[in-house]
Amino acid sequence: MRVPVVQHSSRRRLARRRRVWWTGGELLVTAGVVLLLLVVQQLWWTNREARRGAERKVQSLERRWGSGDSGGPGRSGAGGDGSTAPVPSSSPSAGAPDAPGGRAVRASGPRQSRPAWSQAYAILTIPRLGLRVPVAEGVSRQDVLNKGYVGHYRGTGQPGQAGNFALAGHRNTHGEPFRYINRLRPEDVVRVETRSATYTYTVDRTLPQTSARDSGVIRPIPRSIVKPRYGYSEPGYYITLTTCTPEYTSRYRLVVWGKLVSMRPR
Repeated sequence: MRVPVVQHSSRRRLARRRRVWWTGGELLVTAGVVLLLLVVQQLWWTNREARRGAERKVQSLERRWGSGDSGGPGRSGAGGDGSTAPVPSSSPSAGAPDAPGGRAVRASGPRQSRPAWSQAYAILTIPRLGLRVPVAEGVSRQDVLNKGYVGHYRGTGQPGQAGNFALAGHRNTHGEPFRYINRLRPEDVVRVETRSATYTYTVDRTLPQTSARDSGVIRPIPRSIVKPRYGYSEPGYYITLTTCTPEYTSRYRLVVWGKLVSMRPR
């Protein structure tokens, strides 16, 4: 009977293969752990930190307004919000749209300076969503949106002004304040608080999906340039909420519009 002979070179080759497979397995496991940690960091940690930071900023704004602090350099004057405050009128003003109840809303007072870039200056509240977050000037990811804030598109109107007060917020990660704005329905309440007043809007229309470059949705008279049947044709006092859609992508935009119905001075 012959006894099989295993040569040393064959043993070495087998050992090398085992080491290669073992090393490859270790690398795959390590890569999987790293990816898992990145997912946890994006989906949990950024939300946790952004929400805590946004809550602290809301509390800070409330304390500042309560103490009468105007917010320092670069902020608006008496209003502290960069806006011109509208006041109810018993008779319609020229060019002013009628508010519910037959009243018109018109702007009054001198034009105020713009809020400082990336500075939080208002609080957005949406009762249906249990949402209460700061509004900051600009839509910078690093300086505004990734902090869990809602960003104001610079160049659009301010709270209560005639035109379009347009906002953006993350739908996923970093606090995801606008994750569920697709659940908003007509007549749902949206409030914007500033140092000088609280402005109440009601949801009017929703554009479920449009191009990320559809600039028409944030114009003074908002109307989609991609889907023109969505939007408005008359001047008014509008609010626009924009976010990414579908979830976990940034390919398209979801848009919710509302109209101003009341203003209550502080």
